[in-house]
Amino acid sequence: MLEPVEGSIDGMRSEGLDACLGRLRVVSDEAGSTGAEDRPHASGASDRFPPGFRSGLTEGTDVIDVVTWSGSVPAAGGVAPRVRLGNRWFNLLWLLPLGFVVLLVCVAVAKGLRGMPSVQQFITEHPGTGPVAAHDDYAGLPAWARWLHFFNLFFILFILRSGLQILSDHPRLYWTRHCTPGREWFRIQKPVPADPLWTAKQDSISLPGQVALPGIRHSIGLARWWHLGVSTLWLLNGLVFYLLLFITPQWKRLVPTSWTVFPDALSTAIQYLSLDWPRNDSWVAYNGLQQLAYFVTVFGAAPLALITGLGMSPALSTRFRRISRVLSIQTARSLHFLVFSWFLLFIVIHVSLVFTTGLLTNLNLISSGRNDNSWLGFGIFVGWMTVVVAGWVVATPFTLRHPRVVQRVGYALIGGVQRWFEHVDVRPGAYTAKDISPYFWHNGRYPDSAEYKALQEGGFADYRLRIGGLVAHPAELSLDELRKLPVHEQITQHFCIQGWSGVAKWTGVSMSVILDLVMPGPQARWVVFYSLGEGADGGTYYDAHPIEHMRSKLTMLAYGMNDRALPFGHGAPLRLRNEVELGFKQVKWIKAIEFVADFSDIGSGFGGYNEDHEFFGYRQSL
Repeated sequence: MLEPVEGSIDGMRSEGLDACLGRLRVVSDEAGSTGAEDRPHASGASDRFPPGFRSGLTEGTDVIDVVTWSGSVPAAGGVAPRVRLGNRWFNLLWLLPLGFVVLLVCVAVAKGLRGMPSVQQFITEHPGTGPVAAHDDYAGLPAWARWLHFFNLFFILFILRSGLQILSDHPRLYWTRHCTPGREWFRIQKPVPADPLWTAKQDSISLPGQVALPGIRHSIGLARWWHLGVSTLWLLNGLVFYLLLFITPQWKRLVPTSWTVFPDALSTAIQYLSLDWPRNDSWVAYNGLQQLAYFVTVFGAAPLALITGLGMSPALSTRFRRISRVLSIQTARSLHFLVFSWFLLFIVIHVSLVFTTGLLTNLNLISSGRNDNSWLGFGIFVGWMTVVVAGWVVATPFTLRHPRVVQRVGYALIGGVQRWFEHVDVRPGAYTAKDISPYFWHNGRYPDSAEYKALQEGGFADYRLRIGGLVAHPAELSLDELRKLPVHEQITQHFCIQGWSGVAKWTGVSMSVILDLVMPGPQARWVVFYSLGEGADGGTYYDAHPIEHMRSKLTMLAYGMNDRALPFGHGAPLRLRNEVELGFKQVKWIKAIEFVADFSDIGSGFGGYNEDHEFFGYRQSL
């Protein structure tokens, strides 16, 4: 839930809308009279309009070659995690020796405290858990709790690995919505170079294949399917856990019902740090420190993971502007990372204490539901870990060999939610000129064809936007003709799939005006935008959008940015803005627009260049 937008439509500059549209329709009808026979494509398009919409399209592959992946993007290492403290950067690797020293000091202090009579009396009065008899009604863990615990572990490991992959695509975190280089608070990448056309893709880094998922540079499309898809299963698992927890007495294990939990937690902490473990009563009740840690994790960190995840959605941000004013995408992303760090720390400490405070007894509680020192729990645990390790090892090679499976299964799990978010009513009016970002990242492969260079050298005087397909009036519009249409302006936030954001003012033509001009037929369900630029693997960049988005107040063709002509790096002479979708769908350097019934015969048939080549989703409102 993030930040929305400001929109306004001014009137015609020099002539009435009807007159302008009528004149352009005559021009477009004449341009479309080629004498060609109407030959429909499978998509519903026809050959009435001069050919060339799809010339230059290339198909993606169904298996990943790590050498040629994403235009043969080379591996690029980052740096050790760093946190900015004022104007200085602190290497977090120093926390390892510092943490070890602090731990030794804490152990020494705790051992000293254990020898003090007052502390001994305190521990006697607060041993860590309440009277055992009070908890007989929920002794042991039922089978449903043990199995849901295993599924939680299985799912969250994939979520954490894919989350690392997503972070590596824009390895910087910010507290403001403006992603200005040097103003991040956390980074695992070198400082941004002075190159004015440095792209976000160039800024991404590589992570090892058995750490991140899938573990190759700039594979965020597949990482998101893993992250969002498995998160859906994790949330379902959590909902079942919540339901069963509160219809049984088991909730008393996790929810503190007395303020004594705090002195119990302090007593337990002293006992752990003094290396004289507290009494293990986990069969009937968790000690105070366990209860607080589990409570914060289950009822704090888990819901916060969901809320901050939704906080990065462009569709929700542009709708719930009051919330997104406070919880901007970058605040949400930073908090999401801190929740990730909490889960990681919790897992390390939890597993360490399970192994060091009575392994067989603990594993029987967790795995077999028995309160003894038998090897049954250990055997079940080994079986579970075999499944976890096998899944961990297989995930990356499976993804590289079957990326389309990951793409399709991921969309099956999360696609319905994304479609629903797209229908959330978006409203203009959240941003003003003072919100415009001082730095707006560049991205994509810059056009370098002879055609584009000739247009650029001529100031785009010869540029023509070609519009055709399933429309009553195909059109060719120059920049001057586009500027004579009703002017639309909006100040909106850009959401890149890589994680960065930026606010800018866009000037251009509302897509609703274009629809009124060309009059799409009833069969037209998708609008395909073709670029003068190429994708990473070569071939024309394109993307398909549902036609219902074209009537949105926040969908437009922009020829101006921040009260200037649209810059080369941001899509000159014309780019798309559809504010309920992520940035890769905002096609830049637009040369043509085609209205179709279906996109299955365009490119590889997945709805866009990145969808075809890098396995993104054709609907990405989340």
